[in-house]
Amino acid sequence: MTEDTNSELLSGFSNQLADAVERVQAALVLVNGRARQAASGVVIAADLVLTADHVLEREEDLTIQTDDGRTLAAQFVGRDPASDLALLRVSGLNGAAAQAAGPARVGQIVLAVGRPSPGGPMASLGIVSALAGPLRTRRGGMVEQIIQTDATPYPGFSGGPLIDAQGGVLGILTTGLIGGATLALPAAIAWRIAETIGAHGFVKRGYLGISSQPVHIPEGQRAGRAQERGLLVVRVEPGSPSAQGGLLLGDILVGLDDQVVGDTDELQSLLVGERVGKAVPVDVIRGGALQTLTLTIGQRK
Repeated sequence: MTEDTNSELLSGFSNQLADAVERVQAALVLVNGRARQAASGVVIAADLVLTADHVLEREEDLTIQTDDGRTLAAQFVGRDPASDLALLRVSGLNGAAAQAAGPARVGQIVLAVGRPSPGGPMASLGIVSALAGPLRTRRGGMVEQIIQTDATPYPGFSGGPLIDAQGGVLGILTTGLIGGATLALPAAIAWRIAETIGAHGFVKRGYLGISSQPVHIPEGQRAGRAQERGLLVVRVEPGSPSAQGGLLLGDILVGLDDQVVGDTDELQSLLVGERVGKAVPVDVIRGGALQTLTLTIGQRK
């Protein structure tokens, strides 16, 4: 391969990345929600901006700045501290909404993009380092999955998009989930949470009212199931959804709403959204036999 060919390939790749930033640029806004460094946000609908929860230190006197230089008042809609997402409504935004992409793949080339100052967008190049989850965040909540990247998160990038080489949004960047680590919440999850915040102002998170610990299930006691681990119930709170549904001390919880439950994180990831307040089947191994109970998931206050 000649030097000229190498140069053309590199130039083409470079132009592709620059084009990707341009594609998302119109949907990238500056968010003024704290006294110090401004943050970033992503337009996800005609009048809605998704940003990081931790960058909003107030819920009034919020403004955003658009790609074409307009400064607009923003109305606080709601937040979900567990996923570090917040939603703003902006009248007169009239901006092109970003397009969700994904799922992200380990090793994929990505760009972290932000608008931390009025000077325009900033970007840094990296790859998807890892995918992980379910994961408990520093605020005690659970997220289904996170994207780790080695792209540099410049100050003010939280709330901005992690994009692929075509400009599609793979996730929303944040340093507010786990000890300042640079992560992105996958776009499919972020958009779904934004929809819930838009409808209710918050994300419903549920509870069963039990204390449990992960246990290994001996092969002869799995009651026909393949899974090796479950949750041993060590306490049932009086009057709780579990008590009302007939869950007993010593039961091994192995499934909820037809989803396998092998540890606490898997259970917590299921106790969110539309399941809250609904009656769902719960599979337990009791005395070596599989039983299915019906529990109505309670809502945390």
